[in-house]
Amino acid sequence: MKRLIHLLILAFISTTSHAQTSPDDLVKTFFAEYEKDAAKAVQGIYDTNPWTSRIKDAIEKVKQEVNSYTEDYVGKYYGYESITRKQLSTSFLLMSYLVKYDRQPMRFTFEWYKPNDTWMLQSFQVDVSIDDEVEEAAKVYRLDELR
Repeated sequence: MKRLIHLLILAFISTTSHAQTSPDDLVKTFFAEYEKDAAKAVQGIYDTNPWTSRIKDAIEKVKQEVNSYTEDYVGKYYGYESITRKQLSTSFLLMSYLVKYDRQPMRFTFEWYKPNDTWMLQSFQVDVSIDDEVEEAAKVYRLDELR
C-alpha cells in the first residue's frame, strides 16, 4: 500500500512538472501580478525564456518604465482588454492588449515562441501611442484599405 502511494505521488509530480503553460495562462498570470507589482510581473514573463539572461539591462529598463505608471502619473489602473491575436504558425503567436488607465490607454504586446514543447516570451513591448495609430487608420486615404 505504501508503495502504491509513493508511485501515485511520483506520477503526479512528474505530470505536473511537465504541464504545458499556454500563452493565455501566462498572460493571465502576468496581468494578475501586474496589478500588484508591475516589475515582478515583467520579470516573471521574461523568466519564461532562459535566453533573456543576456538582456538584463533592457529588462531593467522595461521594469522601470512600468513602475513609473503610478496613480499620480497615469491615474487608476482599470484592467486590460484583448486587441488582437495573430498566430503565425503553431510555434509563434502575437498577443496585443489594451491596458486601461484613467489618463490614457496603453498597448502591451507579447510575442510567444515555442521552439519545442514549452512556450516562452520572445518579445514584450509597451506602447503609449496607440491613439496615434487609430487616428492614422481613420485618415481618408486609408478608407479604401478597409473595404
